[in-house]
Amino acid sequence: MSENGMTGSCLCQRVTFAVRDNAGTFQYCHCSRCRKFTGSAFAASLLVRPDDFEWLTGEEYVGRYEVPEARHYATCFCLKCGSSLPWPTKSGRAVIVPAGTLDSDPGTRPVQNIYCASRAVWYVEPGRMPMHDELPPKEE
Repeated sequence: MSENGMTGSCLCQRVTFAVRDNAGTFQYCHCSRCRKFTGSAFAASLLVRPDDFEWLTGEEYVGRYEVPEARHYATCFCLKCGSSLPWPTKSGRAVIVPAGTLDSDPGTRPVQNIYCASRAVWYVEPGRMPMHDELPPKEE
């Protein structure tokens, strides 16, 4: 694996992985499956080629769930801490890397939103809300 790549890990650090320099496409997916798995409004993911991805440690702690009726979708997670982890698509043509699992800046930024027709009805664009560097002050 390239020394210039990036690394990622789960919350408990049992599972680690590397991605080569070629970070691939960075996108936000608003589909209901990604929302269910992440527990959030969308999944922030990088699509990388399988040759640019490598498990470094803890591959035996990687669990996988495949939605039977899905053509491409699956999920992987740490069997110890439950963190989302990269998952090879069912076709094997890409590995989906959850951006939040990366240990450093991937050097790229999201370029698109997909499955917006499935967007959560409660979703509000982040720029429309107040921003705080930490917890907001208590209202009295």
